[in-house]
Amino acid sequence: MKRHSLDPLSASPWPAITAQISEQTGRVFVAQQIAPVGGGCINRAYRIQGVNQQFFVKLNQAHYLPMFEAEAAGLEEIRNAAALRAPQPLCSGCGEGHAWLVLEFLDLRGQGDDTALGTGLARMHRHTSDKYGWVRDNTIGSSPQINRPASDWIAFWRQQRLAYQLNLAQENGYGGRLQLLGEQLIDGCPHFFTGPGPRPSLLHGDLWSGNYAFDASRQPVIFDPAVYYGDREADLAMTELFGGFPSDFYAAYRESWPLEAGYHTRKQLYNLYHILNHLNLFGGHYLRQAETMMARLLAEIR
Repeated sequence: MKRHSLDPLSASPWPAITAQISEQTGRVFVAQQIAPVGGGCINRAYRIQGVNQQFFVKLNQAHYLPMFEAEAAGLEEIRNAAALRAPQPLCSGCGEGHAWLVLEFLDLRGQGDDTALGTGLARMHRHTSDKYGWVRDNTIGSSPQINRPASDWIAFWRQQRLAYQLNLAQENGYGGRLQLLGEQLIDGCPHFFTGPGPRPSLLHGDLWSGNYAFDASRQPVIFDPAVYYGDREADLAMTELFGGFPSDFYAAYRESWPLEAGYHTRKQLYNLYHILNHLNLFGGHYLRQAETMMARLLAEIR
C-alpha cells in the first residue's frame, strides 16, 4: 500500500477529523500516517494512524453527510443484533466542503469461516421488527432508499423498492418497454407470495461479496450496509447476484433456517431492485438485463 506523508493533514478536512476523534475517544489523537484504502467506488477511504490508535475514514462531499449518518446508524443496528461483527462507528461530521465517517479500523482479509458467515446471517435475520422498513431512510449505493415503516410487505416492495427505482429510471430517460414491463410486474407482485407475509427481519440490504470479509481470527465481518427490515430472502438473493458466495455459506444458512418454497423465483424479483439501481447509477448497459428479468418474472404469472 502506498503511504503518504502527513503534510496533507495540515489542510482540510483532516484537522477537523483528528479533533473530532480526540473528542470522541477522550484521548488526544495526533495523526502520524495516512494511507488510502482501495475498493470503493462512491467514497474515498483512508486508514489514519497515530500512536497506538488507527481508524478507517470515509470521505465525500459535504452533502453526503446524511448518507454517512445513516450508515453509522445501520452499523449500530447490526451490532446491536449481536449476530455478526460490524465495524464500530466512532463519529461523523462535515467541514471545508467534506463529509466524513470515522470507524474502527479492522485488519480484514479475504478468507475465513464461511460457515460462521451463513450461521451468523441466519441469526441476524431472526432479529425482527413489527414493521417493514426502518426508522430512517438511507442509501443503496448512492441512491436514496426509502424505508417508511409499513405493515404490508408486498405493498412495501412494490412502492418503496420497484416503483421508486422505476420512477428514477423514467427521470433518467429510461422509458418505453422498461416502464411497461415494470407496471405489469408491480401489478403482478402478489402472484409470487403465498400465506402470511415474511417476518420483518433485520437485513444488511446490500450484501454482495464486496461487503463482507474476515478478521484476523477468521471470523466474518459485514460492512457498508443499506439496513432495513424485510424479507430475509432479499439478503440471500443478493448474495447470488454477482457471482455468489461460497457453498459452505449457503449450506450453513439453510441448516440454520431453511428457505421457503418459491425462493428461486422470488430472488429474481428481489434482485431486480438492485439491477434497476445499477441502471440508475451506472447507465444503460443494465437496461437489457432489467428488461429480461422482468419478462421472465411476468412469464411466471401468465
